[in-house]
Amino acid sequence: MKIMIQELGFFEAVNQRRSVRIFDQNEPFDRDIVRKCLEAAILSPNSSNLQLYNFIRVPENSPLKDSLSSLCMNQKAATTARELIVVVTRRDLWKSRALANYKYIKGIYEGKPDKKSKQALSYYGVLIPKLYGKYPGWSLLKKIIAWWIGMKKPMVREVGETDVRISVHKSAALAAMTFMLGMKAAGYDTCPMEGIDSKRIKKLLDLPDPSEICMVIGCGKGLPEGTYGARFRIPYQELVFEK
Repeated sequence: MKIMIQELGFFEAVNQRRSVRIFDQNEPFDRDIVRKCLEAAILSPNSSNLQLYNFIRVPENSPLKDSLSSLCMNQKAATTARELIVVVTRRDLWKSRALANYKYIKGIYEGKPDKKSKQALSYYGVLIPKLYGKYPGWSLLKKIIAWWIGMKKPMVREVGETDVRISVHKSAALAAMTFMLGMKAAGYDTCPMEGIDSKRIKKLLDLPDPSEICMVIGCGKGLPEGTYGARFRIPYQELVFEK
């Protein structure tokens, strides 16, 4: 049965979105809405369009749901969730994702190459391998190269292995935020969780060793008592500046 939900506009969704920690167990829950919001999430901006992340869906009837909830420290946002979304970073997939972009660009400009297409192909065929490649001492060497070039002209400085890892997590987090806003717009609530045993979650989900857990998101229809107090934020004038 299709569940009818009143969709919210963007600013309404932003204003009404809260991290809800207790979800209604009796309210009908439409898993197709989750799929729709995940489809929207993968349209999010991400570094070099590599999309180095996966979403793993663990619904309430999954045999893994209780175990996963316990690895979220038995937070009510996990134990009462109608579905858990595990956001996983996959830095290790950079080669296949770069190749997919390379083939896509090459297909678009087939038979009519120009300067722009050559630059794009060089970006995915030459620059990305240099940035994401792993070799002994390569991370330090990249930093030295960036420093040397930066002495003469503007240069990207975040090129080390830790910087690349952070970039991958930022892209995953952008997609996760799109997902949560989509869920709110569709009438559902979410709660992102970082208080988790990421090592055991990787084992539970049988994830490859290079993968990392960015966050786990609880989903459902929130109960009033699941919102802990009025929202507090640092005021605009303390966060936004003009130069």
